Amino acid sequence: MRLTISRESLLTPLLSIAGVVEKKQTMPVLSNVLLEAEGNTLTLTGTNMEVELVGRVMPVHIDQPGRITVPARKLADICRALGDESPIELALEGDRLHLRSGASHFTLSTLPAEHFPNVEDEPESFRLELPQKELGRMLDSTAFAMAQQDVRYYLNGLLLEVDQDHVRAVATDGHRLAMAHLDMATGCPEPRQVIVPRKGVLELARLLDDVETPVTLVIGDNHLRATVGSYTFTSKLIEGKFPDYNRVIPRGGDKVVLADRATLKSTLQRAGILSHENIRGVRLNLSSNQLQVFANNPDQEQAEDALAVEYQGESLQIGFNVGYLVDVLNVLDEELVKITLANPNSSALLEAQNDNRSLYVVMPMRL
Repeated sequence: MRLTISRESLLTPLLSIAGVVEKKQTMPVLSNVLLEAEGNTLTLTGTNMEVELVGRVMPVHIDQPGRITVPARKLADICRALGDESPIELALEGDRLHLRSGASHFTLSTLPAEHFPNVEDEPESFRLELPQKELGRMLDSTAFAMAQQDVRYYLNGLLLEVDQDHVRAVATDGHRLAMAHLDMATGCPEPRQVIVPRKGVLELARLLDDVETPVTLVIGDNHLRATVGSYTFTSKLIEGKFPDYNRVIPRGGDKVVLADRATLKSTLQRAGILSHENIRGVRLNLSSNQLQVFANNPDQEQAEDALAVEYQGESLQIGFNVGYLVDVLNVLDEELVKITLANPNSSALLEAQNDNRSLYVVMPMRL
C-alpha cells in the first residue's frame, strides 16, 4: 500500500474514528484503525465491537492499493502534530507503515487487516431519513439522562421509537426521564422501538451537524446504521424491554411555576455548592411569586437563596437532587421554563414554556 494525502483530509476522519476506539482493549487489533486504499478512495474504520465508524476520503492519490491496521491514537497524534504545508505519504513496507511528511519520518507497527472484526451485515427492517439538525436536537436533549453501568442494562442507552407520525428519543436512569420528539411522516407501518447503547448515542451525536442535510437511519433487528455524509456509523442494539415512559410522566399537576431559566439555574448552582456532596439535595419552598432554595451539609453549613417566579397557589415544600435540575436547565434553550408540581411526593414536570418538543421528569427526594 502506498498513497499520498493532505494532512487535513486524513486528520478529520481520523479524529472521529479514534473517538470510537477504546484506549484499553482485550484484543490489540481493536486499538487500531483499519486503512483500506483502493481506486481513488481511502477508507478508515474503527470499532470497539459495539460501535463501528467508517469514514471515506476521496479523491486520494493511490500508487498501490492495500489494507492494513495501525494504532489509531498514535496515527492521529502524529497527524495532529504535523504542519499543514507538506502532504503525507503512507507506505507499507513489510510489517511496518512508514509515514513521511516534509522532513518528518515515522515508522508504525501494524497488524494484518484480516484480524480486524467486521460488524456483520443483516437485513434492514426499516429505513428513515430525517434532518441532521433534528436528530442532533433529540439526542442532545435526552442523552444526559441515560444511566451509566446500571445493572438494569436496558437503561444504559437511549430508546429510539418510530411510529407513523413521530420519532421519539427517551432516556432515563430511574431517577429522571428526558423525552424529545419530532413530528414527521415516517412511513413506518408499525411502531418500532430500539435501544441504542450509551457509547453509540454519544458517537452518533458527535457526527451530526446543525444542518438540514438528511441523515439516513437503517434499523435492523440487532443494529442501527446511520449514514452521515462520508461516514457510516453502526451500533449494536441493547436487547431488553424499555420501561413504559408514559406511566412515568406525571399528569394533572395543579401547581404551575414559570421561571427565568438562566436565573433559576444560577440560583440552584449557588445553593448546590453547600449541598451534601453525595446526595446533592436542595429544598425548594414555593410561595406566591417566589421560590426559595435551601441547602445544607453534614458540616452544618447552609445556603439560602431566592428568585422571583410567576406562581399563584398554595405553598409547597419539596426536595430534589440539584444536579438533576441543572442538567435539564442546561439543555432547555428558551428563556422561560415551566415547572408543573402536585405535592411533595410527586415528580416534577419541566419543559420550555413555548416548545413542547421535549419534556423532563425529575423525581423528588426526602430531605
